Amino acid sequence: MQKSHWYPRQGLHRERSCRLSKPWLKVTHKVYKVYKRGVRVSIVFFASVVVTKLKLDKDNFYMEFSIATLLAQFVDDKLVAGKNIEKKLGCEDEESIQKLQITLDALEKIKVLTKERGKYRRIYEDDVVEAKLRCSSKGFCFAIQDEENADDIYVRESHLSNAWNGDRVFVKIIKEGSRRRSPEGEVKLILERSNPSLLATVTNKEAQYKAIPLDDRLLFELDLKENGQDLEAALEHLVHVSVLRYPLGQHPPLGKVTKILGSDAEEAADVDIVSCKHDLPLNFPEKAIAAASQLPTARVPAAEIKNRVDLRDKLTFTIESESNLQNTPWIENAFTLEKTESGDWQLGIHITDVAHYIEQDTVLDRIARKRGVAVNLRKQVLPLFPEKVSKLCSLIPGRNRLTISIMLTIDSQGNTTEYKIMPSVISVDHQLTYQETQTLIGEAKKSGKKLANLVPLLKDLFFTISPLVKAQRLQRGGLEVITPEIHNLYKDEGRVGTILSVAALPVYSMLTELTILAGKAVAEHLQALELPAIYCTQAEPDVEELEDLIKLGNNLGLDIDLDVEDSVSSQDYQRLTEQFATSSAVMVLNYLLQSTFKPVKYSTEPGHHFGLAYQDAYTHCISPGQRYIDLIIQRILKTLFEHGRDRRHSRTKQGVDLTSSSCHGQINWKVLPPDIQEQIEIDIQTMLPFLNDREKQAEDAERDLAGLKKAEQMKERTGKIFEGLITGVQSYGFFVEIEDLLVEGLVHVSSLKDDWYEYRSRNSCLVGRKNRTAYRLGDRVEVEVKSVDYYRQQIDLVTVGGGSEAQNADWEEE
Repeated sequence: MQKSHWYPRQGLHRERSCRLSKPWLKVTHKVYKVYKRGVRVSIVFFASVVVTKLKLDKDNFYMEFSIATLLAQFVDDKLVAGKNIEKKLGCEDEESIQKLQITLDALEKIKVLTKERGKYRRIYEDDVVEAKLRCSSKGFCFAIQDEENADDIYVRESHLSNAWNGDRVFVKIIKEGSRRRSPEGEVKLILERSNPSLLATVTNKEAQYKAIPLDDRLLFELDLKENGQDLEAALEHLVHVSVLRYPLGQHPPLGKVTKILGSDAEEAADVDIVSCKHDLPLNFPEKAIAAASQLPTARVPAAEIKNRVDLRDKLTFTIESESNLQNTPWIENAFTLEKTESGDWQLGIHITDVAHYIEQDTVLDRIARKRGVAVNLRKQVLPLFPEKVSKLCSLIPGRNRLTISIMLTIDSQGNTTEYKIMPSVISVDHQLTYQETQTLIGEAKKSGKKLANLVPLLKDLFFTISPLVKAQRLQRGGLEVITPEIHNLYKDEGRVGTILSVAALPVYSMLTELTILAGKAVAEHLQALELPAIYCTQAEPDVEELEDLIKLGNNLGLDIDLDVEDSVSSQDYQRLTEQFATSSAVMVLNYLLQSTFKPVKYSTEPGHHFGLAYQDAYTHCISPGQRYIDLIIQRILKTLFEHGRDRRHSRTKQGVDLTSSSCHGQINWKVLPPDIQEQIEIDIQTMLPFLNDREKQAEDAERDLAGLKKAEQMKERTGKIFEGLITGVQSYGFFVEIEDLLVEGLVHVSSLKDDWYEYRSRNSCLVGRKNRTAYRLGDRVEVEVKSVDYYRQQIDLVTVGGGSEAQNADWEEE
């Protein structure tokens, strides 16, 4: 038996004898080769880095799970059986089980796992951290840890060990950091590749077709496998390339062209660019379509109705945006409103019961979990589920639908005094759009007979209840940001983390005020019953992010007096939005303010939500068909309904109502059986890092699409002149926001030909030595669109007029 040594730098190959206990496992100093029933797996270690490659019938392919997903199954110090891992990773056939076992054996060999009594346990090392690589076009990288405020770890190019920008890795600390220097590390293990595919341009070098990535942070070229394709047609074109093999020893990465997008980025469709760049699936695999076709019909069985609270006699309505109705078939929420005998209001928020049809760990569930969240690409939404699921679950008029209902009792002050969360069945009477709703509540004349009973309810909802709830939010410091347009699939605050308001459509933000109450009630209920949960949190923004914005506001004539030396509060931001509302540049200021928000994060512990000014428990729950987190919450609620213990002992005559907030403070026992509670906790901890990553991926993709659309818009306006506002000044130039379009471009200092300009950081301005012209934050300037880099979304501007006369303070030495 021969042992292979690979030396990637010299490209040498050695042979050495070695004999191991397992006949099918050949382990070497640098390469582990595994043979089993015709499947060959090479787990290659260069500088202690694992790359998993599987080869079968001469075709390369990768496991459906990553090392990160596999290791996520190990929580704390617990032993996990191989069979449990197989189930969680969806390894159902012999071949996938083989691959999993091979990977487990390899991870055991490199001491990431240990095996005890046939089960596996994670091994943790103090000097090894999990992180995500962020690289520059010059080759050096930083490993960014998930933990808030943790140090970024510097990784030299020689210590990357074939890891690429965006990869999730284990990094071993090799040099501790200091006050002035980041800690230094080397990649020990590649957990998950972030670039299973990429955008590239095809070239032909020395009779070998190669793909050159458009992302200049990916410092390599891929050899292209022809695979029956005519690569000549792809030459010098923008293409989508799937990676067949990552760098392996002296072998470069290998890929194949899956789609020719156009002669360049500008010729390609923006949705194609975004979906390819972020590796977003446009279609479902055949197994998903087949699984969806096996779902039951939309008719709700009578036996199921008997097990639920029947709310079909209540006047029920839905309100959707016109764009969502056109681009996504999902209608997930319906509403009811009634006056109680005590004079309070009972608001019903009814959420489609997706969990009833999508069972955990089925084909449809695993695919939805892998997608994590629906992605809104404006005219096209990339959904979690095939269309059959949305047709089965959407709350359309005249059909019985299964729901989870949150019945909120709201008093005359806008406080939620009580609530119930229960399985129900409803039938929608009216389907409205936001525009139709706005018209109905704004008309002085009587509505038609069909809507006669609905309009008074709508007026109570939007003129009485919503303003009361808004007053409560304002009192605690919650924010509302004015924006020209909204692209949100959900009726809560979504990824932004705060309520968005459109001046022309106030009912949008007014309804959001109410749907947020559902997330608050569900989170409080799960916390009070000590059930496992996923909470939605948002950290406070960095003070540094706000300093230039405050300076900009003051330069625009606002008197902003905020003491933000150490930290900012929701109340600080609330006062800012109030002051911004008095400025003629309100849209620009709010747009820039929105960019300072930290992303929403999901956690197993309740925490502060900055934008909503909640100090404790809050979660997302109203979109189980488009956000996998919400589906998990729905399953936890259904587990409570089915397995929850409403009394301490079976001998106790009367139990508590587990669906009602009235049971809070009355429970001194475990509501769920210990084995069920523990399994839910493990499942949540396993999935949460991945789902947070998917939220970030979707946010990046949607932001990318918006940037491409702005770049396209400005490309058509090349040579035209606009008035703009200087929103940022650096030594290399200043940024100008074109107010009417909310598009930002850069005036590079080299384009200022009339003088030599010096940068004054204290006053955030560029000052001309001779003509004393200054360009400072808040100055209005006239600019011409010089050029646009569509793919990089970079807009170059040149000044035509504007600026201001330099003051004495502008000449002060730094």
